[in-house]
Amino acid sequence: MSVLRSRPVLRWLVPATAAVAVIGGGAAVGTFAAEAEPSLPPRTAAQLLVDLQTSRLEGLSGTVVQRADLGLPPLVGLVPGNDLTTLLTGTHTLRVWYSGPERQRVALLDTLGERDVIRNGRDLWTWESRTNTASHHTLGDAGAAEKPAPEAAPSMPATPQEAADLALRAIDPSTEVSVGRSATVAGRDAYELVLQPRDRESLVHQLRIAIDAEQHVPLRFEVLAKGSDQPAVEVAFTQVDYRRPDADQFTFNPPPGVTVSEESAKRSPAGRPDHSAPTGDPQVRAVGEGWTTVLVARLDGATAGKPADGKPAGAPDADVSKLLGGLTAVSGDWGSGRLLTGKLFSVLVTDDGRVLAGAVTPERLYQAARG
Repeated sequence: MSVLRSRPVLRWLVPATAAVAVIGGGAAVGTFAAEAEPSLPPRTAAQLLVDLQTSRLEGLSGTVVQRADLGLPPLVGLVPGNDLTTLLTGTHTLRVWYSGPERQRVALLDTLGERDVIRNGRDLWTWESRTNTASHHTLGDAGAAEKPAPEAAPSMPATPQEAADLALRAIDPSTEVSVGRSATVAGRDAYELVLQPRDRESLVHQLRIAIDAEQHVPLRFEVLAKGSDQPAVEVAFTQVDYRRPDADQFTFNPPPGVTVSEESAKRSPAGRPDHSAPTGDPQVRAVGEGWTTVLVARLDGATAGKPADGKPAGAPDADVSKLLGGLTAVSGDWGSGRLLTGKLFSVLVTDDGRVLAGAVTPERLYQAARG
């Protein structure tokens, strides 16, 4: 069972944020077109996990579609920088290229224009077409410097592999692992690995990972919320090619008139990428464990008490105060505050300046707020 605690070794993506606090309008989306189930030799869940662990990939290019229906209230427009909230809802298309651990590229293509992140050796470029601006980061030895997370990068997992890597970290005795139905994704036969939380207080019903039967690469990643048979989040290849892309794909050619800024890359204390969890912040603590972990944080500058203007202590002005005013007012023996709920997560902002969030029911947040 040691493989259950291991991370897959494929590292072919520009990192993106895994856990997202989403505030925006969730457009209803459908699922990818279903195809007849292929006939594949039986494999156990443990064998599929080993497949993911031992897979080797020299090259890949393809098209990925992200879809999200998080069941959120229509609050877009009240959130500063709502380009980000647009990225986290609805449907988006990305092109991805991989040619070894030092050459990757992700391009987001949608109504916002094109946003590219290109890694070529020690050079990391980002570019946004709407503003025709770019930034250049020089990574440390062998890419040891922490890769920045520029605004141009998508904030959802960019591909099924990235989403699967993050999901597999959560496997422990709190998770039931099984084999689902075989499928055809992007014209490839695939097995399905199913992860299901055992704790009923989790809002996550299942995570489903479709794995290429030959290449052992995740082709589709789905998150199903409790009470629904349709994915709340879906990241899937619609086209994939396992040939190594041409080197030209990883060369950044600045468009005419582009403004390029030079950025310095950060380095963690050990000189390695800093992938610590949010709980590394002294103002953020975790309550509970596994699928029902609740993160508790303080709003910047928060102090106990509720100001006369009715805003939670330490709450930002303007748009955020309007946002908080649009949320449901709740109270109990833990205090009072505002509640945001979606299909996969709940967020509680208390009047004494705390923020509690998790893939859990509101009742679990109230329980954590009492501590």
